[in-house]
Amino acid sequence: MNKVFGQKLTYGRIALVAETLSDAREVMVDGQSGILNIAKRNRPVYESSRRRLIWPNGAIAQIFSSEDPESLRGPQFDLAWCDELGKWKYVQETWDMLQFGLRLGVLPRQLGTTTPRPIELLKQIMEDPLTVITKMRTDDNKAHLAQSFLKNVHARYANTRLGRQELNGEVIADIEDALWQRTNLEKCRIVKASSLERIVVAIDPPVSATAKNSCCGIVVAGLDEKGIGIVLEDGSIDGASPTKWAKRAVELFHLYNADLVVAEGNQGGDMVRTVLQASDASLPIQIVHATRGKWVRAEPIAALYEQNRVMHRGAFNKLEDQMCNFSITGGANAMSPDRLDALVWALTALMLDPFGAPTIRSV
Repeated sequence: MNKVFGQKLTYGRIALVAETLSDAREVMVDGQSGILNIAKRNRPVYESSRRRLIWPNGAIAQIFSSEDPESLRGPQFDLAWCDELGKWKYVQETWDMLQFGLRLGVLPRQLGTTTPRPIELLKQIMEDPLTVITKMRTDDNKAHLAQSFLKNVHARYANTRLGRQELNGEVIADIEDALWQRTNLEKCRIVKASSLERIVVAIDPPVSATAKNSCCGIVVAGLDEKGIGIVLEDGSIDGASPTKWAKRAVELFHLYNADLVVAEGNQGGDMVRTVLQASDASLPIQIVHATRGKWVRAEPIAALYEQNRVMHRGAFNKLEDQMCNFSITGGANAMSPDRLDALVWALTALMLDPFGAPTIRSV
């Protein structure tokens, strides 16, 4: 065992932090590479009611979620494992609370395992001289992966920005001519939204549920009493039939007590309206048509962000990836930015083309 200042390093209180409690349990505890599967000796016991692992020697590991940073206020640890840090919901708040709790033992330590998404916090951690960085490419683990998987991902993503990030473990810098930059998005995060005057659910329907990389963009956003747009949820759904994405949109409409559903009708406005009304005949629907290019429609929304007039309640990783990869030069951004389109429609309806009388509610 290592020694520091002549003392043995022992770790008895451990924090296991993931994006959600489900991720912590399914990946960090029960997953193929989880603690219960790799522990050969001194195997711990998991107490589900208290969300903790207990080892025979008395060491205890508790699981936490990035959805609830305040749950880390109070407990203290000498070791932490942070999994998929790059996609935590409230990444800065959760990380900050964890730092205050790492105060036990001779040398408190923390381990982060994550895909290197270029969020500001991850870049700061990597630039810290005390950080030890270990990188691994997907091919370095090929002995444990299906050959068909390797063939497919290389064929689809080799030499793309996403492939360099996911397959090679590279931190990819922002695109210079993109409308959004990650550093700026990190500054627009909030944990809670104030009372909202209007809420919309916006939909960018796919051409076909069976099309390659098919995704129905669904974004929920609201407008507060100060005129600030709040992005509440990215409810987009992959590979779904019209019935399924319509059901998802209706569920979000009622969950947030929204005022309106805004749906792009370029792929068939009558069909979109019909499939939505089949799920809820009383649904208030506005069909919008794209008469200008995606870039032109997105520019006024990007300007609202620059004016600090739009906030995100938490992190929306897939949506924000599309935002920061959306450049006028195209290239790797040629894939349909479905989630971004839905965001643009939502904020356009709320802030550039407002509708109806306001009603006050909290979410």
